[in-house]
Amino acid sequence: MHKHLFALVGIVLLTTGCASSITKDIMVEAEADPKVNFTGYKTYTWLGSAAIVNDPDGKWEPPQFDADAEIQFLIDRELHARGMSEDSINPDMLVAYAAGIDMDSMDIKIDPKSDLVVLENVPLGALTIILIDAYTGLAIWGGTATAEIQQSPDQQTIRKRLDFAVTQMLKKLPK
Repeated sequence: MHKHLFALVGIVLLTTGCASSITKDIMVEAEADPKVNFTGYKTYTWLGSAAIVNDPDGKWEPPQFDADAEIQFLIDRELHARGMSEDSINPDMLVAYAAGIDMDSMDIKIDPKSDLVVLENVPLGALTIILIDAYTGLAIWGGTATAEIQQSPDQQTIRKRLDFAVTQMLKKLPK
């Protein structure tokens, strides 16, 4: 559905365990509504996904990779591991996610050869997952993973980064 979502996620995401060199730049944060008892949520359905992409040269997405399907698979896996199941008829919770990528992002860096401050192209990406109470329509939890985008990554690298990001985000979901 949103192939561009994959690239963003590829930058942003994580695998279980310690961060490896391909995931060390991924930063994960999450917030939960402190008044919510998460043990009451047993079912979910998909609300939707969105992608915001600025990659005019197509440097971040390998051919034949479906980021949208990969992200949904990973979120499904993590929610199922928590004892939740998908129910499109009468869900307790709605799941939404969004990914963004900006290949033209700039940042200030120190040139190691000259010790001078320089402006450098640092492509950035982010993935956000939001869980919404199906009855009230209020967000009850949100997680975000951000990272520098790796140009021309292979599918295995993107999968590992996405896995790491989604797994680490949903580890922060209260039990």
